[in-house]
Amino acid sequence: MEDGRITHVGSRAKQSRPAQARLIDAEGAFVVPLLVDTAARARPEDQRGVYDLAPGNPANFAVTRERVSEPRIRHMLVLRPRDLLAVVVSGHLEVQHGEPTRPAGVPDPGDDFQQWHGVWVDDSRELEQHLLPDGRYTETRHGRTDAYTGRYWVHNDRITYLDDTGFWAFGELLSGVLHHAGFVMSKRLATPG
Repeated sequence: MEDGRITHVGSRAKQSRPAQARLIDAEGAFVVPLLVDTAARARPEDQRGVYDLAPGNPANFAVTRERVSEPRIRHMLVLRPRDLLAVVVSGHLEVQHGEPTRPAGVPDPGDDFQQWHGVWVDDSRELEQHLLPDGRYTETRHGRTDAYTGRYWVHNDRITYLDDTGFWAFGELLSGVLHHAGFVMSKRLATPG
């Protein structure tokens, strides 16, 4: 990949690899797209192929030791740190060997980190997700406060979560709507107080 896009798929001679390239040892592992099904369905028909791991598409994928099924990739890709070799978002290495590559709450240059802060709700599924400025999140589900808590990282239109219970999960912001694990969340606007 280069400039956040996949340039080719398959082996490539070492001498043709750019000097600054980072190599991810994926022997025996699986490369899976960071596909969020609700976001894919919200895209126009001619843009749904952006999730394919194909040349020209955005480099958004996970490398995992665990074999995962297509339904799991589509609906709720959740991975344990010990199985996660890498997460790449727009060509940026977010996770390596199950660990984040930067502290939570520290934005990448050029990212609008503040657009993510606030309360995201999916009323139909009784979910409130609070994305805090310090890179922490907490979820209220079915009235249960702190049902899930953890850290998060954002890059471009993607969010990567590391839950305190020990799993990684992923989401996508599309046209102001946050898609994550079957949830379709809108940002709750602050009410004057």
